[in-house]
Amino acid sequence: MSATSMSRLVALGAVAALALSACASNTDSSSSSSGSKELIISTDLPLQGSSATQSGDTNKLIQLYLDQIGGKVGDYTVKLKTYDNSTAAKGAWDDAACAKNATDHVADAAEVAVMGTFNSGCAKIEVPTLNQDSTGPLLMVSHAATNPGLTKEWETGEPAKYYPTGNRNFARVVTTDDYQGNAAAAYAKGDLQVTKCYVLNDNQTYGLGVAKAFATAAAKEGIEVVGEAAWDAKQPNYTALFQTVKASGADCVYLGGIYDNNGGQLIKDKVAVLGDNAGVKLMAPDGFTGYADLLALPESEGMYLSFAGLTTDQLTAAGGPAAKLIDAFTQKYGQAPSGSYPLYGVAATQVILAAIEKSDGTRKGVNDAIFSGEGVTIPAADSVTGKEIKIDPKTGDTDARDVTIELVTGGKETFAKAQSVEG
Repeated sequence: MSATSMSRLVALGAVAALALSACASNTDSSSSSSGSKELIISTDLPLQGSSATQSGDTNKLIQLYLDQIGGKVGDYTVKLKTYDNSTAAKGAWDDAACAKNATDHVADAAEVAVMGTFNSGCAKIEVPTLNQDSTGPLLMVSHAATNPGLTKEWETGEPAKYYPTGNRNFARVVTTDDYQGNAAAAYAKGDLQVTKCYVLNDNQTYGLGVAKAFATAAAKEGIEVVGEAAWDAKQPNYTALFQTVKASGADCVYLGGIYDNNGGQLIKDKVAVLGDNAGVKLMAPDGFTGYADLLALPESEGMYLSFAGLTTDQLTAAGGPAAKLIDAFTQKYGQAPSGSYPLYGVAATQVILAAIEKSDGTRKGVNDAIFSGEGVTIPAADSVTGKEIKIDPKTGDTDARDVTIELVTGGKETFAKAQSVEG
């Protein structure tokens, strides 16, 4: 808060408590008994539709982590508040919900950072509003928004148009879709030996970006991109679309987008027209990972998925903080969290908490901790990713470029290959 002292924040505590009581989950904004200054961090995730389970588990895992550290970092007591950026009608993230959340984040004086969003399109709506907060900018750290344009040149005007003040306020703990596209294309060529690929997208920000990245990288790998098209999430079936794909002679189909956009029907119709995935290979990015509904489809057997990071299975097998946290979650809830993004949600939270500890407790101070000086680094010994997390203060990107390829088999996402992609 560039013009607001912490004393003013404390004075507003009672008012903030009333505002928060109606919408915060497991949050009490009154002053703590220890006398430490109380701050709010929030999550901004799609809690309805196909993403609901994975997003809900992300919230639970973050809260569990905060409980384990006693809700304390440095001189501050930290409480969690959750926001839903989806609608029941859409069953996925929604433009209007994201826009409203952005204004609500800014309006809550106790809130100093946002963990999210899950979807890149939602981040592109929210970041400019958070950026223009008069007491900020208000920091957002994402565990999953991988579109390159949020942090570097990609489409026209990116990334500058998301930062109208000229100051950055978006960071992330996963790599970007240009690297994910490179890894998927390299695997398609080197491991699957495909020669012709048809690239589809869901006509949304993330899907267009990751499809573009894959198509560009595939061509460089010597794979012929025999066609590119968008699928309409509102269509009852995609038989005609896959008849076109069949006529192209493709031995690979890449689905650039999110499972929420009628991905189940898309997968069913691919197999119905082109045969099972042992023949014409089916590949998709991390927008299709972590969905129980996808894994329940017989037609998903043999599908390849890329994930912009290391999977929960990989991280827990290595022991350390990840294994301990997942064990505690499993003991409390009877099963491990869905998908691999919940652990990266905790990783993003670790970055936020480190920024809070370095700050004066204001929005501006928290954001400056990320985007000035040496930025923020989480040592490997403490990181739930098992690796050092270093955020570049110039861009907000992490220097970790791990991409995992998974194979869907037996109703599970199973490890196929992990590779670090060169810049």
